[in-house]
Amino acid sequence: MDKAHSEMVEKELDHLITRRSTQKDPEEHSEAWQQSVRRYNVRRREENRLAWCEYFSRLAWSLRARAEEYDQRAQTLMEGEH
Repeated sequence: MDKAHSEMVEKELDHLITRRSTQKDPEEHSEAWQQSVRRYNVRRREENRLAWCEYFSRLAWSLRARAEEYDQRAQTLMEGEH
């Protein structure tokens, strides 16, 4: 009896999952929802673009500072050879 009940429950769950996966949510495809998703994606891309710009600016500044340091070290070493 217990096994039969659990098999029945499992079949019902499978049926519910299958039915839900094939149903379309009317709100999901509404124009307002699609516009909202587009605005979100545009905003997210812009935020990511700005974050990458900031990252590469900081990286470039850091590399320029390191290059100046190495130039000074090289100059010091060159002066020591004469």
